Amino acid sequence: MLLARFLSKTFKEGGIILIDSKGQKYICGNPKKENPLTLKLLKKDLNWKLLLHPELYLGEEYFKHNIEIQNGSIYDFLCLCLKNIGRNEVNIYSSILNRFRSLYKNFSSYNDPRLSRKNIQHHYDRGEDLYDLFLDKKHKLYSCAYFKSDNESLEDAQDNKINHLIKKLHLKPNMKVLEIGSGWGGICFEIARQSKCEVLGITLSRNQLEYSKKKAKELKLDNQVSFELCDYREVKGKFDRILNVGMLEHVHPKYYETFFKKISEIMKDDSICLTHTIGSTNSPAGHDNAFINKYIFPGGKVPSLSQLIPHIEKYKLVLADCESLIRHYDKTLKAWLDRFLENREKVKYLFDKQFVRLFEFYLASCSAAFTHSDLLVYQLQIVKNYSALPSNRRDYIYQ
Repeated sequence: MLLARFLSKTFKEGGIILIDSKGQKYICGNPKKENPLTLKLLKKDLNWKLLLHPELYLGEEYFKHNIEIQNGSIYDFLCLCLKNIGRNEVNIYSSILNRFRSLYKNFSSYNDPRLSRKNIQHHYDRGEDLYDLFLDKKHKLYSCAYFKSDNESLEDAQDNKINHLIKKLHLKPNMKVLEIGSGWGGICFEIARQSKCEVLGITLSRNQLEYSKKKAKELKLDNQVSFELCDYREVKGKFDRILNVGMLEHVHPKYYETFFKKISEIMKDDSICLTHTIGSTNSPAGHDNAFINKYIFPGGKVPSLSQLIPHIEKYKLVLADCESLIRHYDKTLKAWLDRFLENREKVKYLFDKQFVRLFEFYLASCSAAFTHSDLLVYQLQIVKNYSALPSNRRDYIYQ
């Protein structure tokens, strides 16, 4: 069986028992002697599907209940796989197919304003009840937290993240602040609480817009914080501070130049722009994840740093600071996964059994990828002039 041979070569550390649709067992790698992690295939065609294009079919067939994991979870299986694969391609077949997919998508689809709005609403307008079941209770942030220790709660780590961002923005009273992709407003509200700034949040999600406006009134911050349904390309005016957290992943590479051109246009001479984004340590030729793109974030694309820098430089912007956050998003995603699974019965009631397994695979695969693969988070602090920042370069961030 080719799949069993491939897995045996892949698992240099650890291993599994593979059971095909006929009940035939194969030992792949060096599984535990007692209660070994077992992958059971319930369809014959999975023998070639998982070999040809595992990035798509593993998740797709898992949520369709055609794959069972015994003596462990899909998270355990994914961590074991990615620990052995690392930053390498899964196999030659998948590599070739992914290259063709990337080329086709670059020519056939990208995030113009109409498609951006559609793609964002696909994911974020599923209903507020879903996100309440696994995000932090205080700010409802759907982006990487900042863990100062492994023992911190998700709520504390998200507090850390917001405070870290606010310090990098170096806010002063009466500034005009813009958050592009404001989510459910958590960061906007905290900026308002900690400063006397006027804050505008823009989003492409109608659900998020309605939630944020209602929340602003509940918190009695609606005289200081406002929200609009608006694409970043439509923003008018100038701002003292600009922030985007987890938004750049929704901007197609074809629009990176457009994005930073707009940032340059709406920045004052002494402005600071802070971009917090997932990034890849691989070259720009790397492909997007087929499962995530098809079922979770259509149109999403994780940038490499080398894709962003030329556009920052082209518009005379200065990369004043670049911080790489490693081993933070894996913890964030694992916390989301644990909370999601604790509420699986509620999710099943809201959606169905397939959706539970689909979202479980999404959160588990992303956490495993941030632990063992090529993903991390970049925080890029961008200015027009050196004078926008204090003279003691990083002291103000950590004091």
